[in-house]
Amino acid sequence: MTSSWPQATRERASALRKSLATQIADFVAKRQLPPGFNLAIDAYLLPLAVWLADQREDDRTLVVGLCGGQGSGKSTLTAFLNLVWSAMDLRSAGFSLDDIYLTRTERLHLAETVHPLFATRGVPGTHDVQLGIQTIDRLCHSDGTDTVPIPRFDKSIDDRAPQPSWTCQRGPVDILIFEGWCVGARPWQGIEEPINALERDEDPKGTWREYINSELAGPYQDLFGRLDKLVMLKVPDMECVLAWRTQQEQQLRTSSGGGMSDDEIVRFVQHYERITRNLLQEMPARADCVLELGRDHGIAGLRLNTP
Repeated sequence: MTSSWPQATRERASALRKSLATQIADFVAKRQLPPGFNLAIDAYLLPLAVWLADQREDDRTLVVGLCGGQGSGKSTLTAFLNLVWSAMDLRSAGFSLDDIYLTRTERLHLAETVHPLFATRGVPGTHDVQLGIQTIDRLCHSDGTDTVPIPRFDKSIDDRAPQPSWTCQRGPVDILIFEGWCVGARPWQGIEEPINALERDEDPKGTWREYINSELAGPYQDLFGRLDKLVMLKVPDMECVLAWRTQQEQQLRTSSGGGMSDDEIVRFVQHYERITRNLLQEMPARADCVLELGRDHGIAGLRLNTP
């Protein structure tokens, strides 16, 4: 384990910084990113792009899992990495755990037959795992003569977008990113007592929790087993996840009049609390790269478990 990038990685990242100055400035401006983001680019993000590119073996597709809680910056990081890899003449693609949700009809059926809490999407059990596996496998092993449709979920209709609207990618790609809040998660051990009001009041028999854990132990491990490298955007703690989501919803209420109330936010976040706490406890020791986030959303530190 080390807290710094290899010397060769830093040198290559520095050279890229100079050649990509204009593209990076446009990236920061278009996304209205804070001034501190430029410091993160130099210290963490450009080196991460170079380091991941160096992990490829024998021209195989490198499948990178990116795990990060709500508000951790997964989408911004993914877009930046794709920008850098394009400049390195590497073909990249990616999709999210959110993109492979079960259809609305399938999730409602799950809520009716297993537990009502499955009406809320997000936890293991609410995704089409086989769709994710098939998409990754096709992007990795395509012979280049066909295009691979990449799934897309439309949150505005709470349902999977029609397939004709999906983006198509000609494979194989050099690097594939698969990102999500619990990508790479492992099941917890044993049947535990409720850890919050949602579990205590709405899942008193543990049916919802047991189903989630069985899914996480089974099909989700097949999906996560496709990952070659795992990068974690580590939020400071569960309380920070709640604070960031509350801030996001407050801004939404101010700008559009929509958004959840503070009480609704607390209940919503509790759906993901058990897995999030487990991730924060055990994943930093095994993820190949951990980017430690501060309470200001900025990157505050690095942990490399793979040289």
